[in-house]
Amino acid sequence: MKYVTKSSILLLFAMTMLLVACVSTEDKSGKTKPRIIISTDIGGTDPDDFQSMLHYLLYADQFQTEGLISSPYGEGRAADIIRMIDVYERDFPKLKGKADFPTPASLRNLVKQGATGFAPADGWSTATEGSNWIIRQAKKETEQPLWVLVWGGLEDLAQALHDAPEIQDKIRVYWIGGPNKKWSVHAYLYIAQHFPDLLMIEANSTYRGWFIEDNIPAELGNEAFYEFNIKHAGAIGQEFGRHYGGHLKMGDTPSLAYLMDGDPDQPEASSWGGSFTPLDFSPYRIYEAHTSERDTVPAYAVVEWTFTDPGWQQDSGTESIWMNIDRQRIDGFYQGKGTYNIRFVPKRADHWAYEIHCTAQQLDGTTGAFISTVPWPGQRKEGDLEANKWWSDRTESETYLDQYQGAKTVAQWRAAYLADWAKRLQWLR
Repeated sequence: MKYVTKSSILLLFAMTMLLVACVSTEDKSGKTKPRIIISTDIGGTDPDDFQSMLHYLLYADQFQTEGLISSPYGEGRAADIIRMIDVYERDFPKLKGKADFPTPASLRNLVKQGATGFAPADGWSTATEGSNWIIRQAKKETEQPLWVLVWGGLEDLAQALHDAPEIQDKIRVYWIGGPNKKWSVHAYLYIAQHFPDLLMIEANSTYRGWFIEDNIPAELGNEAFYEFNIKHAGAIGQEFGRHYGGHLKMGDTPSLAYLMDGDPDQPEASSWGGSFTPLDFSPYRIYEAHTSERDTVPAYAVVEWTFTDPGWQQDSGTESIWMNIDRQRIDGFYQGKGTYNIRFVPKRADHWAYEIHCTAQQLDGTTGAFISTVPWPGQRKEGDLEANKWWSDRTESETYLDQYQGAKTVAQWRAAYLADWAKRLQWLR
């Protein structure tokens, strides 16, 4: 009689679990599912990532999910992703009979902790579980590209590119920039300066078409859609209502929608996630003194102030500088030899005023101002950064919603993508 060893049983169990967790690489029509990693600042000060994560989980059958990474912002951590998967698990018995949904256990195995703080001035720092995971998945032996969908900071992506620059040709990026660019400015600069051939969609304002209400039927309004379609849709619907009171925001969801509809290899074509135009350069404006309202920059441009005076050198290790702007603190950095720098990205067209706080007393309390305008990226100037395979918000006037260029390229599909989502929500009732 042949005996089965304990190790054999464990191996058999592990293989069985792997098969159970496995999700087909093709959908019912035979189309290959896109490979994705989501990098999210879920759990931070902006709760819309919770809504986007719940939406993603209800469409998880449409992707080859290869990573769910917690990126820095506020107090967000990987545990917040796990908590949303716990919600998904409660609805999984209803979902698994409808389509090829991944098991909750398989998704938990893909959750990785990324950077918990923003990058220093160099744009990169120390490898994280998240950045190492991006490298690992990007190096898989496959002809299919890996889409990295960034819902927050670029820190883990920048770190991965720094540590393994050869993955540049293996990945494609859809980044929800705008306000995120302000906090992730150092990582952004590093990527833009060193990886101009990275295929990047930089959506600074297009994504706003997902939640700006503009001449829409009442039943498609942000509050009405929640009341009639989401509110009573299982555990996911219940959890959705805990964020913004159920009012639809989901500013990161267009990155997913881009891969759900249309041809992702054609960024200029129409899709639920927007239509984009080639970005030949990224504006980078450097000033060696305070600015005033005579100084104009494009919205979403990187603006850098450099203040230098050898008399400010202290070399005490405590030198610091920060800017109070838009009721927020933006930390700068000390380069040495009496040179202080601050980088900022205006997230909209506006008049901006700021005040400097610095250990150099001659700078402390000084003020300045500037104006930002659309369309982005504006007129090219000396010092702007090359962008060879980058795409960004369309500039045509007919694509604007309010001041937000490109937003109509998402908003025009509102009835279509909400109707599709409503069908899936019905599965949970």
